Amino acid sequence: MDIVKVFVGLDYHMDSVQVCVLDEAGKMRCNRSVPNDAGVIFQIAQAYGAVQAAALEACCGAANLAEELVAKGWSVSLAHTGYVARMKQNPDKTDYGDARLLADLLRVGYLPKVWLAPDRLRRLRRLVRHRQDFVDQRRDIKLRIRALLRENRIKSPVGMSPWTKAWLAWLETEAPLQEEDRWMLENHLMMLKLTGEQISRTEEQLERWSADDAVIQKLRTMPGVGLVTATTLRAEVGHFDRFQRGKQLAKFCGVTPQNASSGSRQADAGLIQTGNPQLRRVVVELAHRLINRGPERWCQLAGKLLKNGKKKNVVVSAIANRWVRWLHHQMQPEALSI
Repeated sequence: MDIVKVFVGLDYHMDSVQVCVLDEAGKMRCNRSVPNDAGVIFQIAQAYGAVQAAALEACCGAANLAEELVAKGWSVSLAHTGYVARMKQNPDKTDYGDARLLADLLRVGYLPKVWLAPDRLRRLRRLVRHRQDFVDQRRDIKLRIRALLRENRIKSPVGMSPWTKAWLAWLETEAPLQEEDRWMLENHLMMLKLTGEQISRTEEQLERWSADDAVIQKLRTMPGVGLVTATTLRAEVGHFDRFQRGKQLAKFCGVTPQNASSGSRQADAGLIQTGNPQLRRVVVELAHRLINRGPERWCQLAGKLLKNGKKKNVVVSAIANRWVRWLHHQMQPEALSI
């Protein structure tokens, strides 16, 4: 008797998982809700045939379940949530339908997959993004302080740069504010100090984490690359050799031009809107450093582009793009020698 080959779609929830099993012809063998337990899911799906592959959407906790199923011998893929939603083209949303869609896309080879990062890199990714949350909070606090000063039409003393120790001391003791605004300012300054301390503590954790990581140490030897840039690249990219070409890595980082051509009209529309926002941020910041005080290679390229009439933001994007493509070559296994 021939063994039936089946494909499994999993709609993940914290307490339960909707399991849909389809055979090669697309016939549904099972579609039911089960407890969120890898052993239970494995037993139910295996009862209907030989599982060829399984898929679930990338969300919080999904990677852990995927790893548990991989350990049991399954081939498990994480699906890109946004692409799956657009491919569905149906206003109705049910666990039953979502699980079936994943199984069907997997069966016909149309599943939009994302990389399943190892647990170690996922932990680093959470730490890097935790730091970025504090950085975003610090930016918002600074914006509130500046808005408070504008509301009272208070200008900084001549020759005093904002956010220096001297400027903060003037702000805390001498800025002419009303009682209510002074109270709010004190709260903002307290939060600004606490946020800065949290950022420092998180960076200490990143230093400890990266001490024995050869890839991060290699990245930090490159001009302009510090702790935050190196750990972000390591966390978000993971393994550089999973990209076949530097252009693919640049697109993943969101630093390639967006094409807006139609017929005979050929045009660019800035940087692509897709890509990893964490990577785009650190790579663009790195490009600014390379232009201002980096190696002669990047300074000369930036100068040449500026001389040709390119705008500064276009030059920065071009340097970021070229650097990422160069980085891809530098971070291949044969170049790392680790």
